[in-house]
Amino acid sequence: MNFYSQLEAILTTDTIERKESLLAEALKYCNTAEVAPGAGFVPRSFESPSYARRCRIVAPRDLPRRRKFATREGLALQVHAIAHIEYSAVDLAVDAVYRFPQMPREYKRDWLEVAQEEIRHFKMLERILEMLGHRYGDFPVHRGLFDAAKHTQGDVLERMAVIPRHYEATGLDVNPRIVEKLAPLKRKPEVAALLEALEVIYEEEIDHVRKGDRWFRYVCRERGLDPESTFLEILTRYRLLGGRSALNVEARKEAGFACPELLRLGAQECEE
Repeated sequence: MNFYSQLEAILTTDTIERKESLLAEALKYCNTAEVAPGAGFVPRSFESPSYARRCRIVAPRDLPRRRKFATREGLALQVHAIAHIEYSAVDLAVDAVYRFPQMPREYKRDWLEVAQEEIRHFKMLERILEMLGHRYGDFPVHRGLFDAAKHTQGDVLERMAVIPRHYEATGLDVNPRIVEKLAPLKRKPEVAALLEALEVIYEEEIDHVRKGDRWFRYVCRERGLDPESTFLEILTRYRLLGGRSALNVEARKEAGFACPELLRLGAQECEE
């Protein structure tokens, strides 16, 4: 197998079933053989995300507002938005392997396993969309996560800081608030299914953030950098500090964040 060609095929197909099949082969190969790119390998810099062929991409300000969970259309908008995050996360995890071939095999295995879980999350949400009479691509999306990956494609340290340690960790902050808003509607089969999916996603995303934390700290050790000050410096440079909603302190601690760091990020209180 040409491992990196396989990863490129995953990143360029817009069919989730094909991503899943190619990914299973890549992970199996990664588990049984050392994988290194051939001489002269240079990762491609993709100009558009794989979902561009099936979704209409708009600026974030042009997305439809998601407020009316009690209506089927409002619920479908919410499910579609979460499904889009999960679809994007599949490519982000695979790109983390494809983009940084110098990283250890354990790193490659970690992110290919994350990609498999993101595919499972997407498929759970896709089934709920079908229950609501929709499918992925029925509503416009933005390419924010794709752009974040593109901006950090030159440095694995920045990638681990911005994607898992910032954006995925922010998902841990938001998930319980969505669950709280949906709870009064849990007698509806679609809402019950969504709540079940969100519980699975929440627990597994803690592990995804933990893996990002592990490899962020790994690179910091290699470069002789202080993780906490380096993380804050990267977030400042990318203008990702400030205007944050309440942090999910317990989930972030479980994922590897330390209390001094969380307090600097804006947590009101944190106990070790």
